[in-house]
Amino acid sequence: MTVNKMSPYAAIEIARQKKLNINFCARSLYNYIHHYNYPITREQLPMKNKRKKGSKTRSVRLARNNVKGESIEKRPIEINERDEVGHWEMDLVVGAKGGKKVLLVLTERKTRYEYIILLKDKSQKSVIWALNKIERQYGSKLFRETFKSITCDNGSEFLDFQSLEKSLFNKTRRTKLYYAHPFSSFERGSNENANHLIRRLLPKKTTFDTLTQNDINRLAEWMNRYPRRIFEGKSARLMARAEKLHFINFAA
Repeated sequence: MTVNKMSPYAAIEIARQKKLNINFCARSLYNYIHHYNYPITREQLPMKNKRKKGSKTRSVRLARNNVKGESIEKRPIEINERDEVGHWEMDLVVGAKGGKKVLLVLTERKTRYEYIILLKDKSQKSVIWALNKIERQYGSKLFRETFKSITCDNGSEFLDFQSLEKSLFNKTRRTKLYYAHPFSSFERGSNENANHLIRRLLPKKTTFDTLTQNDINRLAEWMNRYPRRIFEGKSARLMARAEKLHFINFAA
């Protein structure tokens, strides 16, 4: 995987961080690209394809019998307003048709910090295994402090909320799950933005079956160091460090 597919804004921010002599702003560079297709063309811009109204949404296997899971409507205001660190969004990114491996993506809502785990398949068992893996590395107490809540969609892979919430060590609740409304990806906007970044390096129709967790760790590191406009050029890693978020590395 290459790691140079940054937006003009991000490229300028990195140049400034490296104290290179940059005498123009991101808006000027975008205008130049749009008018002259140089130094790259408009078609090469990362976000060139906006979703059109009425376009088909991503297919999700709904867990229609998940009547006991807590609705996003009951999520506290401090989570909705991103006032507190430790609240995450969770999603799966699938590879090419016919491939088995998928990516479990966890995005921290306040800092946009990412954890990405390569799963062997798209199943409830694999998702539970991933959260158990994270808890083993964090430990029960630190996991509970770091993952106060997780918001996900109504996909069948997230159906077993009790197993996802239950601690591997003492069977008490380690986190709180909230379920977004069906077909409402905007309720997990941080996840959606993370998925766009993932697709820059792993476009649709890319198989994940040949990838390793080390490959995915490099992808996550690229994303966490990516300059964010919402943070005035700071990265998710810098924001997470300021919030004293504890980092872990996943073994291959």
